[in-house]
Amino acid sequence: MLGRYVLTTKHPLRIAIAGLGTVGSATLDMLEKNRDLICQRAGRNLQVVAVAARDKTKHLQKIKNGIQWFDNACDLAPLPTVDVVVVLIGGDDGIALKTTETALRNGKSVVTANKALMATHGVRLSEIAEETGAQLMFEAAVAGEIPVIKTLREASAGDRITSVQGILNGTCNYILTRIGEDGLTFEEALKEAQNKGFAEAEPSLDVDGHDTAHKLALLAALAFGIPPSFNDVSVEGIRNVSSLDIHFANELGYKIKLLGTARLTDRGLEKYVGPCLVPKHSVLANTNDVLNAVSIQIDTLDPITLTGRGAGGKPTASAVVADLMDLARGSSVLPFGIPAAMLKNVSPALCEEKLSSWYIRMRVFDKPGALTSVSTIFSQKSISIESVIQRGQPGLESVPVIIKTHEVSESAMRWALAKISKLETIQETPCAFRVEEPAHEDCPDSPNRMCQRAPEGMGKPFNLG
Repeated sequence: MLGRYVLTTKHPLRIAIAGLGTVGSATLDMLEKNRDLICQRAGRNLQVVAVAARDKTKHLQKIKNGIQWFDNACDLAPLPTVDVVVVLIGGDDGIALKTTETALRNGKSVVTANKALMATHGVRLSEIAEETGAQLMFEAAVAGEIPVIKTLREASAGDRITSVQGILNGTCNYILTRIGEDGLTFEEALKEAQNKGFAEAEPSLDVDGHDTAHKLALLAALAFGIPPSFNDVSVEGIRNVSSLDIHFANELGYKIKLLGTARLTDRGLEKYVGPCLVPKHSVLANTNDVLNAVSIQIDTLDPITLTGRGAGGKPTASAVVADLMDLARGSSVLPFGIPAAMLKNVSPALCEEKLSSWYIRMRVFDKPGALTSVSTIFSQKSISIESVIQRGQPGLESVPVIIKTHEVSESAMRWALAKISKLETIQETPCAFRVEEPAHEDCPDSPNRMCQRAPEGMGKPFNLG
């Protein structure tokens, strides 16, 4: 019949789901509710034949007739009735690693959302997949519904990528948005995120930057043809960001975001995670709440910026199902775009040598000449100050002082901060964040360019002399 979509295979893609937490349950639900649409678009039936989770009674209503139940995920991995195992168990070892290895060694393809697993064991798992002819897919491991893995591995495969930078953790982005828009403290914003299910009861993986670092390791591997490596990412979280910082950053023409950045330089490959000031009219600055954004810089083109929901059951399940549909269509791709044996290490660029402008917040006793010692310390490392903002009120013992520097090496800045923190005129340890300056000198209308210059003459300057 004209216009009728014909399913092209005799048997369905038989799926086993290991883990029925938030993402696993959402995946099972999506495959059931959207069955007809998914099968039409994939050209093949997708059928869940087995599931594994720790508590069967909790999931009884989700288990339809004909679906086998397993208490141990490893037991479903080698089943001859399974074509692909969806590994939605957390952790970079233990049952998640064992289930993935078992499935691949038995020739079963694997789809996973486990970024820590892939960042830690991605090369070895890729080698096993290549040996057995199985597929290893992990679109859901980074940025939820944003197809950034596919973009790096396939759409941008013929381009020379020079940097990948993005907001990769929805929890942190939500917290920073709430601090900025409503003046909440970090603790208040975190509590709200936990109450809404955006943050875990133990939030360290998110707020200390490690979740972003795992994802950055995978993006860097795909962008630069290197083995994924979590251990060589410089990591800083958002615990020190206050509403005061967000307020002053806004005065200077910036917003504060937790960024993961991998960038090729003359010194090697930079990989770092930390709070950064970004121009407030850029795409990254205007990616708020739980949204994620990834900007890919190609050597001959403007940056490509992708945005979307990066966390939660449905967005992540959407990415899982997209991988399953690719498998159903017969897609065959190497996990990192090239054979595992061809992944080559690139010399890391030491963060100590990285040149950046810096935002510094310090609390200074409000006395004449209080910043003279600070100026002296800066001069010893040739640190040039671009602007200073003071916000004080009569009668206060100390006042916040904001300094924005010109470019300086990180080692020089860290040395200066250590010296400044010991001064008797400084009330508390200074707080410092990198400033991600515009990539272009001009400011065209392209929404993909980060190009907002900081206004001049903001605030009341101290006399640093």
